[in-house]
Amino acid sequence: MPNITIAIIGNPNTGKSSLFNALCGMRSRVGNFPGVTVEKKIGSYNDGDNLITVVDLPGTYSLSARSSDELISVDVLMGQSPDAPPIDAIAVVVDANHLERDLYLFSQIAELDKPTFLILNMWDCVQGSGLSIDSELLSQRLGVSIVKTTANRQIGIEDVRKTIRNLKIVPPQKIVDDLFPTPFREVVHQLSNWINGQGHMNRRYIVERLVLDVQGALEKRWTDKPRLEELGKRLQEAREQLKALDCRVPFIETQVRHEWVQETLSSVIGRSNQFTTTTSDKIDRVLAHRWWGVFVFIGMMFLLFQMLFTDLGFISLNGMVEAGIEWLTSTVQSFIPHGTLRSLLCDGVIAGVGGVLTFIPQIATLFFLIAIMEDCGYMARVALVMDRWMTKIGLNGKAFLPLMTSFGCAVPGIISTRTIESSRDRLVTILIAPLMSCSARLPVYTLLITAFVPTQRFLHGWITLQGIVFLSMYLLGIVVAIPIAWFMKRYFFPSQPSPFVIELPRYTWPSWRVVLHRVWEQVYSFVARAGTLILCTSVLLWAAAYFPESHKKEIELAQQIEINKSRIEANVATSVDNGSVDIPNPELETLLDQINVERGRLMEHSYLGRCGKTLEPIFHAVGWDWKIGVGVIASFPAREVIISTLGTIYSLGSEVDEQDHRLQERLKSASWPDGKPVFNMVTALSLMVFFALCAQCAATLMTIRQETRSWGWPIFTFVYMTLLAYFAAWIVFTVGSRLTG
Repeated sequence: MPNITIAIIGNPNTGKSSLFNALCGMRSRVGNFPGVTVEKKIGSYNDGDNLITVVDLPGTYSLSARSSDELISVDVLMGQSPDAPPIDAIAVVVDANHLERDLYLFSQIAELDKPTFLILNMWDCVQGSGLSIDSELLSQRLGVSIVKTTANRQIGIEDVRKTIRNLKIVPPQKIVDDLFPTPFREVVHQLSNWINGQGHMNRRYIVERLVLDVQGALEKRWTDKPRLEELGKRLQEAREQLKALDCRVPFIETQVRHEWVQETLSSVIGRSNQFTTTTSDKIDRVLAHRWWGVFVFIGMMFLLFQMLFTDLGFISLNGMVEAGIEWLTSTVQSFIPHGTLRSLLCDGVIAGVGGVLTFIPQIATLFFLIAIMEDCGYMARVALVMDRWMTKIGLNGKAFLPLMTSFGCAVPGIISTRTIESSRDRLVTILIAPLMSCSARLPVYTLLITAFVPTQRFLHGWITLQGIVFLSMYLLGIVVAIPIAWFMKRYFFPSQPSPFVIELPRYTWPSWRVVLHRVWEQVYSFVARAGTLILCTSVLLWAAAYFPESHKKEIELAQQIEINKSRIEANVATSVDNGSVDIPNPELETLLDQINVERGRLMEHSYLGRCGKTLEPIFHAVGWDWKIGVGVIASFPAREVIISTLGTIYSLGSEVDEQDHRLQERLKSASWPDGKPVFNMVTALSLMVFFALCAQCAATLMTIRQETRSWGWPIFTFVYMTLLAYFAAWIVFTVGSRLTG
């Protein structure tokens, strides 16, 4: 057997990806087809001296392509995709419990005249359901080999490899006779003759698919523009002719294929006359209930947040990552003297790497949990339960989990939109996900609320004004996201509403091998694509904050501080040996104050500081001075950076946090040239509203670039969210200033 390429295709939720992972293991690569967000998986394995390449095509119910996933599958199978290898044979994966539905796709694949075999997956569910399938009779009727598998448990995988090994890569005997009536075949033959004369593709099946594709998606993808208009006219004439012959398209295809499926499965499937309530049915009485299902899911989301953002998550991998970054920084500092190179490596490169690695525990934990929920069958129930709520803003139930996850971090939330099949719904969900108040906004809220919102209490102390403001900031993103999603679906991505149809697969134990493989794929994809862009952004912003001033004085002060610290450590060690402890030299405190003042001066005169002063008239309209403006600009890589930036500008050092009383006091005492205070409650609310709605997160924007495969959407997201945030901050400041006099 020579080296061959096998395409795996099947309906969604048939275990197709589990089969692919079982065949290829880690020898696979994941990417995107050019220009679209549809995922492409290509793997391989060795069978003796031969290499078997496996292409995992997107799940599809039919080759009557309507979505981008289905279009990609048709392109690859027809040999019209330049980014996929030519297909030698096809493995059609079906859920053995739903043969009546899944054989519809098989009847279309079988007409491609390629070596084909059928995989009856989830066979373990058939054995315990009272269902019987005569696979030998079905194999005789279809004229193809049939393999029974339970892919998520690695059962039947060797039988699949054996079937591939025995395939004869020659033009096969016709599997399915022409199902269409004679008038349809005659019209297709006439059109084929015309197409042949025009130099177009003349395979009967391609012409047939063009006639049946009433939306015109295939003719636009497969036809040169000079010939497109004429072909469109001919296809429309053919459809009108078929309508007159009582062969209306595309309904004729549905009719003849369903009739063929019913005839083929006659006497093949047997069912027990006794109706039994399955375990899945009993569980669904709670998990898929319209009310109880919501409460269960809210509980699941609470556990998800606990896993993502507390020490329960992968044994606090975030702490391990942060400790590793600190160790790497201190190691570099011990070998490289103070100067530009040291600052570049520590504050630019290592900080950028840390900005990438910090997300890995969250992404790994999130997709570990999502993979478990998908593999066991719960994710389909979540989409069903939440659909009745999400449809009110034009989305479906699968958009709820990414939006909820974005309250923790928008990066894993945006990546998790891959579970949404509709490209339009997925894009809208991506564009509104950053509006959810993520955990990075928490330090900003904490600093400003603690410093400027009074500790007023209501209802005998059970409710505080600070708590109300804090909750309002989180609710603001939701309140704003709802009309934006509705507006985008209505005007940016208009489409005919379609009923939400989803299959509820049986509950099964997840395959840990499949789960861990999916986690690895998602983490690797994030680091390889978004990680490099985040790192570049971090280095560029470091340069803007470092140049063009001379750092000679800062370096001298830093060297004196190191000498002073070494002297103090030696004195402390000596004092401990002598049984006494000396008071640290006050010279160190003076040096620290001096270097903080110098770093504040350098920040003010850097390119970043100059940009803040240039834009101060714009900031002034919302109540900010240039220092707040610099903090806002510097927080582009990550929102929480504004805390350390303000600490530097106010000569307190970058090590301050949101609980630092010195920083709070400096903000309270900051004033305009006329003596009026810069900060008050209205200014604080204005700044919080801006941060609640803005797109101040390079990681989020780079992840949008990764997921959409376009720079246009992250730019659009940044522009619309920044304008929205500024306008909202202006309203808060203007109205608040008038109300407070």
